[in-house]
Amino acid sequence: MATRGAASGQGRGPRVPGPTVPVYVISVAAELTGLHPQTLRQYDRAGLVSPGRTGGGGRRYSLRDIELLREVAELTGAGIGLEGVRRILELENQVAALRARNSELRNQVGELRAALEMTMASLKERRPNLPALRPQGPLTHFRDLH
Repeated sequence: MATRGAASGQGRGPRVPGPTVPVYVISVAAELTGLHPQTLRQYDRAGLVSPGRTGGGGRRYSLRDIELLREVAELTGAGIGLEGVRRILELENQVAALRARNSELRNQVGELRAALEMTMASLKERRPNLPALRPQGPLTHFRDLH
């Protein structure tokens, strides 16, 4: 017979929250980033980092928020103003989205290329003796059109 602790899932060790789960209060987030809590509030007001909120309005930061706070701190430490930081973050997000879309399109091109090759091979098997069609009359080359 299994023990109650084992049946309830206890004893597996602590569960680590996902990177987007807002669990860290502002004092812990400040300690993890090396920033003052007031700086975190300023970044929130500026819209650079938007932590989750509790029912009472308290800020809760996720691991992703912590990483973003560190990036903002690095950029401001390099002398970039908050508007510059906001623009850099927007551009980084755009680049990430474009890279993801580019990857999707490359995959789609590969799939379409494979489908085309299969179709061409299938057509070639069905009608291997068809003559190639050639245009009638004199050929006009592109360079002759100038």
